[in-house]
Amino acid sequence: ATKLIIDLRNNPGGLLDSAINLAGWFLEDNQVVTMEEFKDGTRQEFKSQGNGALKIYPTIILLNGGSASASEILAGALNDNRGTKIVGEKSFGKGSVQELANFNSGASLKVTIARWLTPNGRSITDLGIEPNYEVKLPENPEEGTLEFGKPGKDPQLDKALELLK
Repeated sequence: ATKLIIDLRNNPGGLLDSAINLAGWFLEDNQVVTMEEFKDGTRQEFKSQGNGALKIYPTIILLNGGSASASEILAGALNDNRGTKIVGEKSFGKGSVQELANFNSGASLKVTIARWLTPNGRSITDLGIEPNYEVKLPENPEEGTLEFGKPGKDPQLDKALELLK
């Protein structure tokens, strides 16, 4: 490989540790990947811990409204720290930190305790992750004209390929 496209479209996220681990492949060691901001304004930073082996490759990220949580954290980290360009549509905006409270009755309640911020302090919940190059997909495409991952039938992928030339 000489260039990379990270397709995070319709990726609902996952574990924070996984996003931090993956970011470590693209960033210098000890760079801020995300921050957790609490109601009182205090922040906790989460930093990359990797060898940065993939930072040498020109990279584009694909996002859309189905990209959420950890995928937004990764996209925000690479965009803020490396200037990695994002193509597609604004992400979902799921940047809340939640904790599970269990009750003696067997019931539980998920409580939001903080929000995720990009390294530059952008609130993922409030703003989502905006693409550098917005490429909207047709709402009702004719059958066979839109196919994710297929050049010529995926306008977002086509834009990413154009930018990497």
